[in-house]
This record gives sequence, structure tokens and C-alpha cells, in this order.
Amino acid sequence: MSIFLTGKSQRLIIATFFLFYSSLLTAQTVAIQLKPSETAPIIDKNIYGHFAEHLGTCIYGGFYVGEKSTLVPHTEGVRNDVIAALKKLKVPNLRWPGGCFADTYHWKDGVGPKEKRPTIVNQWWGGVTEDNSFGTHDFLNLCETIGAEPYLAGNIGSGTVQELADWVQYVNFGGVSPMSNWRKENGREKPWSVRYWGVGNEAWGCGGNMTPEYYANEYRKYATFMADWNNSSKIFRIASGANSGDLNWTEVLMKNIPLQMLEGIALHHYAVVNWSKKGSSLDFTEDDYAANMRVTLKMEELIREHSKIMDKYDPNKKVALVVDEWGAWYDPLPGSNPGFLQQQNTLRDAMVAGVTLNIFNNHADRVRMANLAQTINVLQAVILTDKEKMLLTPTFHVMEMYNVHKDAKLIPVQFSSPKFIKGKDTLDAVSVSASMDKNGKTHISIVNIDPSKKHLLQLELGSGKKMVSGRILTSAKLQDHNSFDQPEKLKPQSFKEAKLNGNQLSVQAPPASVIVLELQ
Repeated sequence: MSIFLTGKSQRLIIATFFLFYSSLLTAQTVAIQLKPSETAPIIDKNIYGHFAEHLGTCIYGGFYVGEKSTLVPHTEGVRNDVIAALKKLKVPNLRWPGGCFADTYHWKDGVGPKEKRPTIVNQWWGGVTEDNSFGTHDFLNLCETIGAEPYLAGNIGSGTVQELADWVQYVNFGGVSPMSNWRKENGREKPWSVRYWGVGNEAWGCGGNMTPEYYANEYRKYATFMADWNNSSKIFRIASGANSGDLNWTEVLMKNIPLQMLEGIALHHYAVVNWSKKGSSLDFTEDDYAANMRVTLKMEELIREHSKIMDKYDPNKKVALVVDEWGAWYDPLPGSNPGFLQQQNTLRDAMVAGVTLNIFNNHADRVRMANLAQTINVLQAVILTDKEKMLLTPTFHVMEMYNVHKDAKLIPVQFSSPKFIKGKDTLDAVSVSASMDKNGKTHISIVNIDPSKKHLLQLELGSGKKMVSGRILTSAKLQDHNSFDQPEKLKPQSFKEAKLNGNQLSVQAPPASVIVLELQ
């Protein structure tokens, strides 16, 4: 049987098709309520921390080019362009020297005259030989220069209690002692007063393949001898925490470590879909993107579940949950040393960063510190370098946009998100967090992860707001990124699609976008 359509019928079908297709791209209205509360927590600035491991070209070639470099302008061997960028980013804390490297690192090999320092083979990352020219003084002086608090990861895998106790004394004790005298001989009179200390790293894996019961006892032993040499800056000891969803690890540590010996417990979670085939950082499909966002959004569940266990043993929330490794992890770039973990940073990574930081903000009652992996040239880096060249990634720009939330009072938000549906994944398309700073300005960060649909957000604000301004980071394709040929392809732009009408704020959130608004 044949069906013949008139010209009028054909036009009607075509018009109907285009109306249907355009409806897939048009905004869905999302009602969002801001619910200020006197009991809401302060968003600790340390949630926006970073991580610098001896891995690939993060330290050597990234941060540090050496004091004899003539190709790259530097201050005591540290790149000046990196210093300027990290000052702009207002890095609150910086974790070093690892990572897995930390439990092979012996800090005494990295102090004293550089020409006399022994070498070390980086057994975890690429098997390269390092000369220990970047050590404790270099790192702590760098932190002072950029205004960041240092977070030192101690070696309990291949080190000793004495070695870690000596490190604490070396950097923190102002009186007369063997370690403080040695520090002064090495050119530093005043102690650095380092507050944040990791007691090992990934003790369940590269830090010693320990059981949680064994590690809890090791932690207690090491923590006992980490004396508080500087009473004005109490030491903040962070236990090596769980791998992603290992709730038993958190349970055993919280049960077996006395609260007076514990200030923080770590959690590591990477946005990896398949550890045996992580996928390309540049050549990926929308299905790949959706799967990656699924494991990114899992951070919400992980924080809730680990916090629930912590609440059982610590209802007053004395102990911080410290997510000191997070971010996207893909296969290394083709042609690179596979042990260097080099990857590009696209608009997809901006989505990962924005969503994750919103989750941290909204759980600021328990999450009080976090560290993106890693700062330069490794994993979800905020900076990429190549000899004298340097660029800022989309992830850098998101974290700089979110600076406004640091040490601000959380404003809880309530809404029902529309869904981003792709293949087997049905995900919340919209992510929001909000805060009020000490000057009374309200800041709202919005992420629309849907790469095809824009969303109209209607926010109930309360009274007193007369002006709105904002910035947006977005691009035409998820794969778009900054390169050394186009270092500013993605950067924040002024955002004009937020309209204030009395107590209502209307926001048009474009597909795949990160927006930060300021209301006053």
C-alpha cells in the first residue's frame, strides 16, 4: 500500500518535527529556593586546596626549573609565571610531596647543600632518577611566597617514627635542638610553623598495603610522637583515609583512633569509569562524558555515607573529612611517559570541577579540606607548562571563579534538578551552591552539565538584593581546551543572562556551563 502526502501535509510534518527537536534544546524551568540559616557552616577556604607530587613534570619542569635556568624567569628556581598564577588562584593549602611518592621520600635527603644531596629513583612514577634539588626549604618557601599553608605528607610506609618526629621538629621548633639547629645551618632561622600533616598516604595500597586495623595502630604510634612544637599553631593530623567507597576503612579508623589524636581523616575519589581503560582526555563521545559525570556525581553519595559513619563516633563533628585527592583521571597523552599521567583539560573537566566544588560547599559541616590532583602537568591540572610556555586550564578558571565562596557562610539550597539523560545514565543536570561573604554579598555557583539543553532557573532570594553580576565559563564543544597555540580559547566571560525582579532571580544557564553570580 502506498501513502501519498500533499505539500501541505509534508510542511505540517516537517514543522512538527522541528518543534519537537527544538523542544529538546529549550530551557526547562527549575525552581530554586535559597534557605539562609543561622546554623549553616562556614565554607572552609581549605576546601579549595591543591596537590603537588613528585610525579612526571609536576615539580621538575612544572613548579621548579632550577636556580641556574636562563630559559624561564624564576625566583630561587620556582617559575615566576607559576607563582603569579597561584597567587591569583589564592591557593589556601598545598599538599606535598605525595601521593604514593610520600611513602618513599626521606626528607633529610632534600635539605642541605644541593650538590651533596643523594639521588632518588621515583619507583612509582616513571622510574626516573631525581636529584632531590627541590626539598623541604624549597617547598615551604614556595608556600610562603604564594600565601598557601603547607600540607606535608609524612612517610610511614618506608620511614620511621623518628624520621617523621624529626621533620616536625625541623620545620616547627624555634628553640635549641638538633633539628632546629640543623635548619638554621641550612639558612632558615625562623620555623615555618607547619600545621597540616598527613600520617602516611593510601595505607591500604601504595602506602603499605595495610589492613585498617593495622594502620589504625600505626597511626596512633606515629601521631603520639608528632609533638606540637609551636603552641600558636596546633598540629592538624590527617589519617590516611578510605579508597572511594570503602566504608569499613572509615569505620575501623573512627572506632579505633581516639578523637583527641585525630583532626582529619582523608578520602580519595577519582572520576574514573574503568580503571583498566580510562579513556582519552581529548577524544571522547557524549556517552563517555555522561559516564564520567556519573562517577563525578558519586562524590555526593560518598561524602554522605562516610560522614554518616563519622557522625556515629564524632557527633560534634570535631574531625574533618579531608578529600585530599580528587579529580578526573584519563589515559596518558599518546607519546608521553605513561608514568607521568599527562592529560589535557577540556570543558568536560570544568564540569567535573564545578560540580565537585558545589558538593564540597554543600557539605561544609564535615568537609573542611580538599586537594585537587594535581597542580601542574599531572591529571586534572590547573596549569600546563612546556619549557618557557605556560597556560591556565578550564579547571583553573572554575576554581578562580569559586574563590568567592572561601570562608563564606553556606546558604543551603533546595530544588529538584531536571535530568540529563544519555544512554544508560540519568543524571542531575543542574548543580548549585550558594554562600554569603562577610560583606553581605551573596554568591551563587551554577553548573549545567547537559551539553544540549539550556535551563531556566528561577531563584527565590528573600529581600534586599538590588544588583546582580556574573561570569560564565562555557564553549561550543565539550572537547574544547586551551593549548599553547590558543591559551585563552576558554576563559571566563561576563554573564548577562541573570535578571533580578524583586525577590526573584531568573537565570538562563546555557548547555555545559559554569556560572558564578554575585548579588548585593
